[in-house]
Amino acid sequence: MKFAQAHHMNGMKLSVLDQSPIRTNATPDVSIRESIALAKACEGFGYHRYWLSEHHSSGSVAGSAPEVLAAAIAASTSKIRVGAAGIMLPHYSALKVAENFRVLEAIAPGRIDLGLGRAPGSDGRTALALNPNAREAAERFPAQVRDVMAWVAGEPLPVDHPFRTIIAEPRGPHVPEIWILGSSNYGAQLAAWFGLPYAFAYFFSDGAGAAEALHIYQTQFRQPQPAEVKPRSAVTVFALAAETEEEARYWAKSRGAFTGMRNRGTYIPLPSPEEADEFDFSEDEKQRIARSQQRNFIGAAPQVAERLRKLAEELRLDEIAITTAAYDPAVRTRSYELLAKEFGMI
Repeated sequence: MKFAQAHHMNGMKLSVLDQSPIRTNATPDVSIRESIALAKACEGFGYHRYWLSEHHSSGSVAGSAPEVLAAAIAASTSKIRVGAAGIMLPHYSALKVAENFRVLEAIAPGRIDLGLGRAPGSDGRTALALNPNAREAAERFPAQVRDVMAWVAGEPLPVDHPFRTIIAEPRGPHVPEIWILGSSNYGAQLAAWFGLPYAFAYFFSDGAGAAEALHIYQTQFRQPQPAEVKPRSAVTVFALAAETEEEARYWAKSRGAFTGMRNRGTYIPLPSPEEADEFDFSEDEKQRIARSQQRNFIGAAPQVAERLRKLAEELRLDEIAITTAAYDPAVRTRSYELLAKEFGMI
């Protein structure tokens, strides 16, 4: 079944989640420039949106300021939607986040997304360095979301709100699209309560909890005004497609070694496939890595596309955002290109 038909049937969109992975033998600043180049390529491949993640003090991920990188990508592209997935709101003031995304909206009108998350995107100590009141802020997440929604849309805050008269500039005719991101039922319930689109971080947990969280979201969704707003569900998955399954498995060795070290609590730069072979994992660790890779979407492009279609059907998805890491940036770009072809986007 060609995607043109599937797309006609359910309107499922394909997007990108870019974490700006750090590689061995390349300084982390290179990863940011690779993200800008990849965004331009993915716009050409017909992807719907380009999301950037937020991580701090990490040896694996260079993307620490998605709002800054989003500005560079928005200015370097003309059609693809651009945004953050997500901004980890407890680190920041709701007003400042709203201002950042109002500025982005002025740079690229009608193309900006603001994904909001509650997780720290780092360890507890780094979260405290970003915001000394981090713990208390995480508990205030729903109120922060409400404030961001109002400021971003230029709508009034509640009558008794101490900052009711403050405006997030620059205002304009377009409003950033707000999403809630999560990897638990909490985010699903919150997105349903506010009537916002919801994206589940499937690749965090290799899919564990996705079906339950999305069911909660889809069944508890409250109809906001205007009434035509409908629930929209997405997942972010790890996928790596190549010309052959053998080639995909070869490049996926890097991700396997990364996963093995992450399971030990250590975040490392992405090693080359040859470096990955040198890691000394126990049999138990190797089995755990293999299970994780089976649940990821790795293989020849037709295989990967077929599995993504099945996932979209099972979870009743409107959209899948793909995150890909490969030691060779050309392999990463080619993976997105091959999947775009499989889905009839180019």
